[in-house]
Amino acid sequence: MGHDETPRAGLTRRDYVKYGGAAVGGSLLAGCTGGSDSASTTDSETEAAAQTATETATETETETPADASYSVTMSPVGTVEFDESPRSIFTRLSHHAGMAFALGRGDDVNAVNGPAYYDATWKQFTARLPGVEVDWADLYPSWETSKEKLYELDSDVHLADPAWVVQLEQWDMGDIEEVAENISPWFGNSLSARHASPTDEWTGDYEYYTLWEQFGKVAQVLREEERYEALTAVRTDVLATIEDGLPPEDERPSVVLLTASDIETQVWAYTVGNPGFLTSHIRPLEPHDAFEGSIESGSTVDFEALLEADPDVVLFLSGMQPNVSMNDLRATLEDDPVAAEISAVQNGHVYPQGARYQGPILNLFQLEMSAKQFYPEEFGEWPTSDGGPYPEIPAEEQLFDRQRVADIINGDF
Repeated sequence: MGHDETPRAGLTRRDYVKYGGAAVGGSLLAGCTGGSDSASTTDSETEAAAQTATETATETETETPADASYSVTMSPVGTVEFDESPRSIFTRLSHHAGMAFALGRGDDVNAVNGPAYYDATWKQFTARLPGVEVDWADLYPSWETSKEKLYELDSDVHLADPAWVVQLEQWDMGDIEEVAENISPWFGNSLSARHASPTDEWTGDYEYYTLWEQFGKVAQVLREEERYEALTAVRTDVLATIEDGLPPEDERPSVVLLTASDIETQVWAYTVGNPGFLTSHIRPLEPHDAFEGSIESGSTVDFEALLEADPDVVLFLSGMQPNVSMNDLRATLEDDPVAAEISAVQNGHVYPQGARYQGPILNLFQLEMSAKQFYPEEFGEWPTSDGGPYPEIPAEEQLFDRQRVADIINGDF
């Protein structure tokens, strides 16, 4: 994925980045070579040389070198081949940025949705990871990304879901294919957040993944499988601790997950049993869904609907943002004649959450904080605070070792 000044027309400069077998909009997202009849003799000889080298390595049973070409398969993009590990990384949503960050590649991210927002959110958690920092505040805000900006960024990989990007104004399937062919591959899956269906622009197959399944595939793309395996071991231990400490079903709370820019005017509610990775930190705790399936996840609700559901616990997305006052939010609910009757409000069980599109590290923290918010007797109480970074938790009440996670991110393991 070297950089040169090859014109954008005709053959592209990334001679070994190609898609194989991905049906997109009824056509194949072909990559830079892919056996095109228009390939020049030089390009054909180069590809043949690479194939010969690969075959030679196989015949002599030598270990695959770190810089050899490799491929990774994930829906909706299919199989994507790389000639080397991507260096510059475009992301659109923060779960992909969080994956790069977890794999020690946070500094290689050149774009993220809402840079200042997510930079501030991540800093609330990295404050508890010794020697780990994040600096995304000045990156390109990629929510409404343009094709022209992707050319300017010239990234080695686009960790973004093309089935979602094509929904943006001024994007069509031709633009999606052009970026894959002329700049670098798409490799992302975002509709798995709530198992949403792709729009009509995308006619290819679409599969859903858990957060950590997708994380594993991104680790393959970035050649960081060892970090992924080490973090997966941490998560496995956290889940085992949670499973061992779960109280009987009849002692588990009913829960609703909310987000709002103004709690008094418009509130969105997410069902906690939703299969997507949006609630991957809640499902292992097996709470009851306060709405009992009566609303679609992501619906707008009012205080009357919340009172009818009457959750034991209210979780507020973005409550960990430094500019959000949970005390003010609780006071607003307590002062409203309807909201004040909700059990969670009456009992002081309105708690902050982190990011909607969480990456693996936030997932670990949010598993821990949710466990404490639901089951304080089993996992220790969640410290009441109003803003500031993730609270200091006594070592004996931590569900995972902060230093261990920091070491994995920094490559010291």
